[in-house]
Amino acid sequence: MEKNGSRSVPVTDVRHDPVVEAMSWTSARALAAEAACPLEPVPVPLDEALGSRLAVPLRALVAVPGADVSAMDGYAVAGDGPWRVVGRVLAGGAVHAAELRPGEAVEIATGAPVPGGAEAVVPWERVTIAPASGGSASSGPVSGGPVSRMRAARVPAWGDDVWIEGAVEVGRHIRRRGEDIAEGAVVLGAGTVVTPVALGLAAGLGHDVLLVRPRPRVTVLVTGDEVVQQGLPGPGRVRDAIGPFLPGLVEWAGGRIAGTLRLPDGAHPLHDALALPSRPATAPPGPASASPGAAFAPASAADVLVVCGASAKGPADHLRKVLGDLGADVLIDGVAVRPGHPQLLARLPGGRLLVGLPGNPFAALAAALTLLAPILRELAGTPVRHEASALAGEVRAHPHDTRLVPVRRSGRGAVPVGHDRPGSLWGAALADALAAVPPGWAGEQVELIELPAGV
Repeated sequence: MEKNGSRSVPVTDVRHDPVVEAMSWTSARALAAEAACPLEPVPVPLDEALGSRLAVPLRALVAVPGADVSAMDGYAVAGDGPWRVVGRVLAGGAVHAAELRPGEAVEIATGAPVPGGAEAVVPWERVTIAPASGGSASSGPVSGGPVSRMRAARVPAWGDDVWIEGAVEVGRHIRRRGEDIAEGAVVLGAGTVVTPVALGLAAGLGHDVLLVRPRPRVTVLVTGDEVVQQGLPGPGRVRDAIGPFLPGLVEWAGGRIAGTLRLPDGAHPLHDALALPSRPATAPPGPASASPGAAFAPASAADVLVVCGASAKGPADHLRKVLGDLGADVLIDGVAVRPGHPQLLARLPGGRLLVGLPGNPFAALAAALTLLAPILRELAGTPVRHEASALAGEVRAHPHDTRLVPVRRSGRGAVPVGHDRPGSLWGAALADALAAVPPGWAGEQVELIELPAGV
């Protein structure tokens, strides 16, 4: 069958057809993105929206501020002074009901609504007590400071006449309704990442729920009897170096890990883990053993499955046979790239995508950036960053395959860091990008593939 201009063949044909050529690296990346359909937007509570992208613009449900409020502790005044103090307004307290008349003032706290008729707020430190009959001041600044301090011994109780005076500037220290954000204003566009600050903004604008593009769920299946997860590996064993880097890469590309399964060698455990249809997740993500009950839940809850270490064609690599038994469509079987040639992309019955990664760590990283990252970006609506650079160092191009070379950016161009054998992540750990050196490269600028950075 044909899909998006690239050949998709049954697994049984690919497994036994030695003349099937690996797809070019550029075509493989494009096909991986085209194979993924963006996930439908979902409404989620604020505390679950962090890291997702807005599906629609974020609008203000309320004005900010929501009323005319004081920007200072002091006195809201009307007309020219001196002013007779006729009340007090605290933030969150009762509103002063009556409209101020010229010559009246209310003591007011920062953030409290100013009464109607108020023309300005005079800060408390700029106010002096005036004689009860008005006229010039007979004492210094009001003792004590903000609202609660007005009760200082020098200041008469509210039952008495209290007069104040001070310099006034019309409109000063009053924040008008909607001055910062008008009700209905668009404050963030669709596609914006929901950051901690964006969550605070949304809450302040009256939102309890946000419509977001959900982060695709990824289950990682680590295969191999020789793979150990901790400690020093014994003879014939190897530490898992792929499982530890995948969660960060998945998060960086817009997804989240739904679970990690450790599977022994053999077709049956792999078949059982892949056989169930997709369903919503009902348990928090986390590692699971290879026991049937533990393995099925995170695997069936995933939008994308990643199988580590079974994508080659050796006697212990059962992925192709299992995919054939399940009736999956293989979209990509091998990519013309070094490292990472034996990578695979398939669509399982029901529509879920599966990415097969090689067992060598750097090859697996190259394959994840080639197939998995484009899929997750498309599902999550994460924009793709394009960058090109000259190479400031000697690089040997391959005659037929794209080479992914670890580099560090510099003012002279991208500098190769070396240590780039398929089984080692040393070079990639030193690098901040991979340079995609095309077949037959003759010194022109090359594309840089960003590597996930630390937090």
